[in-house]
Amino acid sequence: MSGPMPWVIAIMVAMTVIALAAGLALGNAVSSAKAEIEGGVTIQILEPRADVRAAQARRAVDAIKAMPGVSGLRLVPQAELDALIEPWLGTGIATATGSAVPVPALIDVRLKGPANPQALSIIEDALKPVAPSARVDAQSNWLKPVFDAMVSLQLLAIALVALLALALTAAVLLAARTALGTNRDTIEIVHLLGGTDSQVARVFQRSIGYDAAGGGAVGLALALVVILSLSRRFAGLGAGLVDNGALIWSDWLLLAAVPVLAILLAMVTARLTVLHALRKML
Repeated sequence: MSGPMPWVIAIMVAMTVIALAAGLALGNAVSSAKAEIEGGVTIQILEPRADVRAAQARRAVDAIKAMPGVSGLRLVPQAELDALIEPWLGTGIATATGSAVPVPALIDVRLKGPANPQALSIIEDALKPVAPSARVDAQSNWLKPVFDAMVSLQLLAIALVALLALALTAAVLLAARTALGTNRDTIEIVHLLGGTDSQVARVFQRSIGYDAAGGGAVGLALALVVILSLSRRFAGLGAGLVDNGALIWSDWLLLAAVPVLAILLAMVTARLTVLHALRKML
């Protein structure tokens, strides 16, 4: 670790591991959330009169229960609805007439299959006679912009990993060319003594391999410290998407493979660079 090359590799490996971990966490969050809400449907009873709203909600529940393809449903209690709007409207909100602010009744429905437009249309047709003020929405539609943004960030992380791999290759290539220029006279003497290009390339390959091994270990350690620190901070948020984005054991194995791949990439790049330059020298 005395020269600059191991530290350059350490920085590259650390950034690659962090970017890859971010991409994997985003992928896990999107996959888990989509699987969880794929068959979720929310029914709102948009009726301002409380007695009519409650009656329509009861009839809607009975109609949904009789439909095939429904795995579960729940009429959200009024106390839970009040708790949802309390952070924005506060408690005891009343209109000028003194009546409470009307809150739509909510029915949470779980389908056995995905909540596609055809399934939503069937539910709407079943609710029209019994709950004309009902509004049917797929839960996945609400989070579609969030999912699209997370997928874009995941693609950005993948692109960053590819760019870091190219940067590592370029750094090794420059280091190998610099070492060749510095030791040109020694290499010519080795050739005169019967040394082959492969033997000379093997020396450079082994040297770069040692630098990459040391730098990769340091970079992985630094990246793990950052990842574990961030995971503890995000765990305190208690958000569903954040919890679903936790890394699994296969993700950790993939992160651990980054230094190994960096060593192989550095050694192959050094060997090909040296062999190419030696052919030009001769």
